[in-house]
Amino acid sequence: MWQSYFNGILVAAGLIVAIGAQNVFVLAQSLRREHHLPVAALCVLCDALLVAAGVFGLAALLTQSPMLLAVARWGGSAFLLWYGGKALLRALKPQALEQDDDKAPRSLRAVLLAALAVTLLNPHVYLDTVLLIGSLGAQQPQPGAYALGAASASLVWFFSLALGAAWLAPWLARPATWRVLDLGVAIMMFAVAAQLLMGA
Repeated sequence: MWQSYFNGILVAAGLIVAIGAQNVFVLAQSLRREHHLPVAALCVLCDALLVAAGVFGLAALLTQSPMLLAVARWGGSAFLLWYGGKALLRALKPQALEQDDDKAPRSLRAVLLAALAVTLLNPHVYLDTVLLIGSLGAQQPQPGAYALGAASASLVWFFSLALGAAWLAPWLARPATWRVLDLGVAIMMFAVAAQLLMGA
């Protein structure tokens, strides 16, 4: 159980920690103290639902087809190796996370709708969260524990951004911080890919 749980944490953390529109949005709302906790909660809820849909929907399909299971294993491993390689390249040319300050305060409804748009209208969320995390989770001995681990990573990350934005912002604005994060992401992706390949 714990191996599946920690695999879920590692894979999800590796995917959500990279600079992206969702992280920038959550950080910007947090720095402005504008509905930042509901925004973080919404991001965690969306991630948990998408991961569960991927893990349990794909789990049912994969258990019925050894060929699909093999495709998911090799495809997932290839993606993890590719993603880990991208993280290594990013570490060579690190970026900084810049927040986008809006002018006028917005209502909770407007902010949550914007957060939903940033989260659900991004095609990468379906490739990463549903297909990649889902297909990897479907192959775990305990898919439920894996989904819980992925949701835990999302919970820790988004609430860290929401609650620690003022403290984290100077660190996230430093390219050196992203160099370390990207190196960590690469190591996590390579480790999970190796585990998948050894179980093939």
